[in-house]
Amino acid sequence: MRPPARRATGRPRAGRLLYGVSLAAALVVPAALPAQAEPLSRTPVALPAADGAKGQELPGMPTALDPRAEAVACTPASKEQAKKQDWSRQRLDLDRLHRHTTGDGVTVALISTGVDPGAEGLDGRVTAQGQAADDCVGQGTFLAGLIAGTGGPTPRLAGVAPGAKILALRGTDRRGQPDPALVTAAVRAATTAKADVIAVAVALPRKDTGLARAVAEARKAGAVVVAAATPEPPSRGSADEIPTRTYWPAGEPGVLAVADMLPAGTRPDGALPTEGVDLTAPGAGVVSGGPRGKGHYLGGGVAVATAYAAGAAAAVRATHPEEPADAATRRLTATAYPADIPQLDAYAAVTTVLGDAGAPVGGAERAAEPVAVRDTSDTDRATGRAVLFVLLGSAGVLSLLWAGFALTRARARGWRPAGAGTPEKG
Repeated sequence: MRPPARRATGRPRAGRLLYGVSLAAALVVPAALPAQAEPLSRTPVALPAADGAKGQELPGMPTALDPRAEAVACTPASKEQAKKQDWSRQRLDLDRLHRHTTGDGVTVALISTGVDPGAEGLDGRVTAQGQAADDCVGQGTFLAGLIAGTGGPTPRLAGVAPGAKILALRGTDRRGQPDPALVTAAVRAATTAKADVIAVAVALPRKDTGLARAVAEARKAGAVVVAAATPEPPSRGSADEIPTRTYWPAGEPGVLAVADMLPAGTRPDGALPTEGVDLTAPGAGVVSGGPRGKGHYLGGGVAVATAYAAGAAAAVRATHPEEPADAATRRLTATAYPADIPQLDAYAAVTTVLGDAGAPVGGAERAAEPVAVRDTSDTDRATGRAVLFVLLGSAGVLSLLWAGFALTRARARGWRPAGAGTPEKG
């Protein structure tokens, strides 16, 4: 059974977002991510970096374009290049992960807004079916970079599995609005293509019989299916007014339902409530490329977290090809960082030895600090109490040992105080 999801974040509209100059600066970015169904604004956002220094501005990557606009205006090319690795890649310890695997030989089917096959860092590893090569919104290409991008001239901005291949499939219209029929057809196409991982970056509010059957067939064929646990929060109104519900295909049996988290490890304020989330992954202040030009964008949301989880699934399948799909999914959850909702640990998922029951043997090897930026206050308090108990217990043992030693010495002195000398013999 999946643990209940925490409520999590609305994202005010913004056009250019600060890519902070330090890891701490990433903490202020999530509140300025573009909202769903909003056009890309070109107005700079004056957000100071958390350390007081000015961060680098990057254009925001929208999750969809305005459905009310008469004409479709695609997301323009970014003219900005990110200068540093963002917190999300540090959190997942991708530099160390890539010394073990780059996902070679694995195909990830990405169901989103499409992917530009010629995008920077994807190096001809994208196959786009139908209209999926036309990514007007840009989000699909952004997500593909997180899954399998090499980072181009900036290798530290590579995705989780930069050696994997991407099968691009459309699950939305050209403006990025999800379509159940397109999602169902895309899952079936991914199954026919024998994709190792199927990442569904959109979430539908109603269960669809055709989609349920397509997902079951994909799992039977051996694919790991990863899906967004919820849609993006509404751009207007409050997510608190929306009742808790299950979204699809994340709610289908065996599907890995993924939600976004902030650098502190918490869900964003205003995230849509849902019945269950299997895993959280970084979903705020994340840097990647787009379909036009060689610049970078800043994005976030549930789809971004889903892409990171799909990339981790690709890394797992490349490293443990003997494991069936269900075992690969269990590996991702069993090695996740323990929290109210387990947090993706890509490095541990690849390197941990699991026992027959699917539990880590000897504990998962975690990413080295200060890579992880986790909210461990509760754990720290519990650890502090445990250390105190150990110290008090040790003090008690030492006291007893000292009392015994002192008693022996006193008896040897004939119970006289120390330093009183030895009595003269008469």
